[in-house]
Amino acid sequence: QVQLVESGGGSVQAGGSLKLSCAVSGYIFNTCGMAWYRQAPGNERELVSNIRGDGTTTYAVAVKGRFTISLDVVKGALYLQMNSLKTEDTANYYCAARWGAPRCSGTYWGQGTQVTVSS
Repeated sequence: QVQLVESGGGSVQAGGSLKLSCAVSGYIFNTCGMAWYRQAPGNERELVSNIRGDGTTTYAVAVKGRFTISLDVVKGALYLQMNSLKTEDTANYYCAARWGAPRCSGTYWGQGTQVTVSS
């Protein structure tokens, strides 16, 4: 059974930093990789950052240069370092583990961790 458990969320002032962690169990790391998504109230869930099995990373335009995704396969953990946080970064952040290569259409989801950025 795949379990993804996020942690590290909280409240921070604009300009501050947070590091999110996702503890992964029961999942076989593969070429599809993993990702962080976020969802603010009234908005659709959006992709924040993605890391593929070969280490290739992508970022949403809104977070590029401020957020860094990393994956530690040995520890079974996905991370998101968030710097220079803005009020618009406030959302529930979700860890996602993809499967089903080559299309990678399958996704396991964590329960989310809340990030609140105040001005």
